[in-house]
Amino acid sequence: MSTQVQEMINWLEQHLLGEFSLAELGRSVGYSPYYCSFLFRHHTGISMKRYIQLRRTFLSSIRLAETEERIIDIAVEHGYSSQEAFSRSFKDIFGVTPHAFRQHPQPLQSYIQLNIDPYGRELTMDISSKQGIEQLQQHVESLYEHQILNVLNGQTMYEQFKAQQWMGGSDYVPFNEAMCVHETTEDIFSDSFCKVRAQGHHISREQYEVVTLQPLQMLNDNEYRCIVLWFGEDMFCQINLLTMLAYLEQIGFQGTVYFNAVQEQTYEVKQTELQLGSFTGIYRQVLLNRSMPPQQLLPVMYQGIRLYLNLQQPDNEITAYIRSHPAESAESLMRKMLSLFTHYGLGDTQYMELIVSVRQSSVSAPDSRDHQ
Repeated sequence: MSTQVQEMINWLEQHLLGEFSLAELGRSVGYSPYYCSFLFRHHTGISMKRYIQLRRTFLSSIRLAETEERIIDIAVEHGYSSQEAFSRSFKDIFGVTPHAFRQHPQPLQSYIQLNIDPYGRELTMDISSKQGIEQLQQHVESLYEHQILNVLNGQTMYEQFKAQQWMGGSDYVPFNEAMCVHETTEDIFSDSFCKVRAQGHHISREQYEVVTLQPLQMLNDNEYRCIVLWFGEDMFCQINLLTMLAYLEQIGFQGTVYFNAVQEQTYEVKQTELQLGSFTGIYRQVLLNRSMPPQQLLPVMYQGIRLYLNLQQPDNEITAYIRSHPAESAESLMRKMLSLFTHYGLGDTQYMELIVSVRQSSVSAPDSRDHQ
């Protein structure tokens, strides 16, 4: 059935900005409207209506940033009946109004066309993306010479940048953590923090220090004028980014901080200068209190936090997807989830833990029929 669902996705993309007709889609693929809706959600983990809303609104953000068209015209062109409806939807998804985003375009999470192939397609880097990374690095080095530390999210990104020698003469280190899972403490990298994080990852304190703390030692040993944080758009990366920003505040870093938002499928990068001062409070509110902070956030961080808080709920879109595929092997299900839920950014380890947890809870839950 995956081929038929991909046909539905392709049809939706071709008719994305027109008036949507579920009946017309059904006639196109040869299924009833009800069965189309069922198949789409079963195989993608998202409703057709939500998929269309996310894609339309993301495409509208490009027009807002790159053109001077009237907001009402962009709203109508992207399927909204009024500017007010468009503004509500845009703010719900990105945390800012279309007008505010146009005034100050900031990184946000991309919603690209869905590809349900669990193995995906091999992506090659556009040479323009490589040149863009090098230009950003050269610009920063021209301002701060080599008193720059680049912090890259995870060992994979670190190895990629190291192989390409993109950092020039600047220092660079990986941030090897997964802050979106397991418990944490307020004092980042303190003894209690490292103990709690090591327990969550089921490794020893010594192993945690080798994997996470030792690579970051350069941050503590040197006085840098500039920190450049290279993190992806997904929830996994955004919670890691929030942790690093809170840590920079806790150690009293006084230099310049840049956030380079990396679109990890294309390596397109958008740079934003950040002002420290509020991130410790946001970290506390999100990772300790598990609630949405009141502060205005970068759109991409707002999206990441929303997904993180959703993941804390026992009935979320990921657990629902796992429950809807009880007979599928954990390995096969994990591969599909890596492809489908890219906006969460979880890895195979996190997905396997979720699959095991959800299936164990389903087995241990008492059947209501036993009490009738």
